[in-house]
Amino acid sequence: MKVSIVQENPVVGDVEGNLRLALKALDKLRKEGPDVVLFSEMFLTGYPPEDLLLRDDLYLSLDTALEKLAKHSPDLNVVIGYPRKKNKNIYNAAGLLYEGEIKTEYFKQELPNYKVFDEKRYFSPGKNPCLITVKGTVLALTICEDIWYTKAIRQATRRGAELILNLNASPFHRYKLEERKSLLIKHAEKFSVPIIYVNQVGGQDELVFDGSSLVVSPGTGIDFQLPSFKTATATLDFCNKDGTFQIINKKKVAESSDLKNLYDAIVLGTHDYIEKNGFSGALIGSSGGIDSALTTAIAVDALGAGRVKTVMMPFKYTSNMSIQDAEQLSDNLKVQHEVIEIKGIYDSFEKSLKKEFKGKKKDKTEENLQSRSRGVLLMAMSNKSGYLVLTTGNKSETAVGYSTLYGDTAGGFAVLKDVPKTWVYELANYRNSISRVIPQRIIERPPSAELAPNQKDSDSLPDYKILDEIIELYVEKDMSAIAIANKGFDEVTVKRVVNLINKSEYKRRQAPPGVRITDRGFGKDRRYPITNKYSQ
Repeated sequence: MKVSIVQENPVVGDVEGNLRLALKALDKLRKEGPDVVLFSEMFLTGYPPEDLLLRDDLYLSLDTALEKLAKHSPDLNVVIGYPRKKNKNIYNAAGLLYEGEIKTEYFKQELPNYKVFDEKRYFSPGKNPCLITVKGTVLALTICEDIWYTKAIRQATRRGAELILNLNASPFHRYKLEERKSLLIKHAEKFSVPIIYVNQVGGQDELVFDGSSLVVSPGTGIDFQLPSFKTATATLDFCNKDGTFQIINKKKVAESSDLKNLYDAIVLGTHDYIEKNGFSGALIGSSGGIDSALTTAIAVDALGAGRVKTVMMPFKYTSNMSIQDAEQLSDNLKVQHEVIEIKGIYDSFEKSLKKEFKGKKKDKTEENLQSRSRGVLLMAMSNKSGYLVLTTGNKSETAVGYSTLYGDTAGGFAVLKDVPKTWVYELANYRNSISRVIPQRIIERPPSAELAPNQKDSDSLPDYKILDEIIELYVEKDMSAIAIANKGFDEVTVKRVVNLINKSEYKRRQAPPGVRITDRGFGKDRRYPITNKYSQ
């Protein structure tokens, strides 16, 4: 028996476009003679469709698409994901299309409702297994979260399933691939059944899906894998040997490095956000620092140099080193680069505010005015060009509010929003291992916002290694300040960092979305009230 798997990049809400992707895949695979063609979870709507699921007209579009798909290849067993509305209930469904109609449907039983998932807001759970027989082989349909538990796979194997088909829209975060593989191997061994795991690929707002579709078999583990972060198809040959169902055309893949996966995830998430939302290109405020340098390199790898522009906006505190390094970066990456002074804009702000500021000492206000002057310029250029402003703040800065609202947070997409500062350096060095585009001086110099004389990040923040560890424990692990201090951190430092994180929620709510690559990012992942007096 032959099973073809389709690892594609559907677009949320684009039912007609996703149908075209499916039809194109069927036409391409037909010559390989598959008996079953397997698509990913919620393929026809893309995932996650969120409140689109509450629109009745969506289901009319889906009915039309399913009818066209079923009639297109009546001789193929096509398994594809979509939402199904029955009476007042909505289900996360997988349908078997054959002989021009929907032969049967499976409804997802395990509905994730944690971190980025809120499926219980929309879906009702299914209760029963769904087994289909193709060429004498019993196959079972399951969807994503079902495979993280044992109920659905136990139901299926007890009823004679010889092969598990698992449709997924499983988002990426660091170490997710290892978690996924370990779990699938465990289940294949426990239930003595091979599992075909097909996952979608692509970026959707904060989420990025890695693909990495797999075949896992009892006794041998990972027998086949499609590439990560790329669309792909494959036709798998299976046979029944000694009473067990086995894949014939095994394909071991070279494991990608952890940093490569992180980098590829951010590049894909950035590319798809810009492309799927119809922006012409990317515009970046280039400061001569590490964050803007890495953001620019990612943008070029996502879009090509011809669709990326950088702008250096120096002020009296900007060092010549920063101006030179920003120019060198643009030369290395072959992107258009402009230098625009902000002194005149800043002076006009000060003049307009002279009466309001009279008798008051200079403080962060004047620093923020510099950043906001730059934000105004970038947004104006964005409006004229159709280029999306990519903000450059990292997760460490976002966590503690080391940013200026309507200044360096002004923009449409935050490429490094979920990248701790220590990872920024790791990723910059990784990118330079491919080709040396980020000047070494940018990587080696102490980080500085350059909003005041001789300013360094270390003047306001703990060492980034310490800061990132505290942020991870508090934000991702939900540990208390006392518990973190008990791990050996200075208690005063911990309480100060925790206080900064809590006070900065209002800033994060107004910041643009960015690619999620940690186990818990800011945004859908972590929903804390802004007005909040909880203390530890």
